[in-house]
Amino acid sequence: MAAGHGCEVLLLERAAIPRYKTCGGGLIGASLSALPPGLPLNVFDTTRLFTFSLNGRRERTRTSRTPTCAMVFRSEPDAALTEAAAAAGATVRDSTALATLEQQGRTVTVRTNHGDPLRARTVIGADGSASRVARYVGVRCAQVDLALEVETPVDARTADRWRGRVLLEWGPLPGSFGWVFPKGDICTAGVVASRGNPAALRAYKDDFLTRHSLHTARPLHDTGHLTRCRRPDSPLARGHVLVAGDAAALVDHWSREGISYALHSGAFAGRAAARLVAAAGEDEAKSATDHYAQQVDDILGVDMRASAALADLFIRNPALLHTALTRLPPAWRHLDTYIAGHSSVARIMNTPVARAAAALGGLLPAKPAGSST
Repeated sequence: MAAGHGCEVLLLERAAIPRYKTCGGGLIGASLSALPPGLPLNVFDTTRLFTFSLNGRRERTRTSRTPTCAMVFRSEPDAALTEAAAAAGATVRDSTALATLEQQGRTVTVRTNHGDPLRARTVIGADGSASRVARYVGVRCAQVDLALEVETPVDARTADRWRGRVLLEWGPLPGSFGWVFPKGDICTAGVVASRGNPAALRAYKDDFLTRHSLHTARPLHDTGHLTRCRRPDSPLARGHVLVAGDAAALVDHWSREGISYALHSGAFAGRAAARLVAAAGEDEAKSATDHYAQQVDDILGVDMRASAALADLFIRNPALLHTALTRLPPAWRHLDTYIAGHSSVARIMNTPVARAAAALGGLLPAKPAGSST
């Protein structure tokens, strides 16, 4: 985005491109609509069926009205986005990790693992949930979870069983769930929960994979990573240094979906960086970073606050949420509309069915404030 606005851009990638990243690789409508037009995207499956279960019980499958959720291997769209940045004029250096960062006046100096100092008018940190830039900016988190995931080859019969179908299973640990995402002859499967009990999460993962015949001796990848959700008051900038995506802890509290947040916040940050470079003085520079923070809060923060309320309801009563999605057609239609990119978590949480569920869970009054009785 910054390169498209005429800025001289240097893109540093810690690993060699293409690089593996632990990620379910499901692109919902909000992610697909945020991708650059014409970006080559290798989609291995498109989900039309969503199976929900409550810790392996009460399984029920719903059908999407407009199948949208695209299954990809994360390394491929990431590499395509890097190529798009290069085509827009950015210089790309992979296998280059940030070591230190400091600011003096309007200059930010970065040192890499190669030791060379690089000077810039602004820096955007999009370096993941373990971001060094996030530590510099002072990002604070309201929620930190651990996800354990495998990518495993499957035989033709198993591939056919999962083709066009996603599984979401509400798990035995507070706020936990497991997932299976189909990608032809490979399935991506995993579990996520609060990071406080890794042994219990590993036990759940083993049980989950075994029950779904996905516990193989040699998965292609068997990894884990932390997902972080920011506090509403967490900073998004420090001077001329911005954070976006996972580095800013912009992740949905309930689903832990972060790709759409990364794409949108990355675009916002690119425009803010262009404004910072062109700023005539520190007042203009501060206006650019303030505008970025406000834009993130107005567009992404609203959904994050709604997803935090949904996550709270889910932790208190996963069976209630399961019943709503599998037995109440309006609840499923709202979620399906969100997956397709035509709604948001904030809108869902303000619907009558969501407010009724929240009231049953003791989180909200049954009617919005100011409504008649």
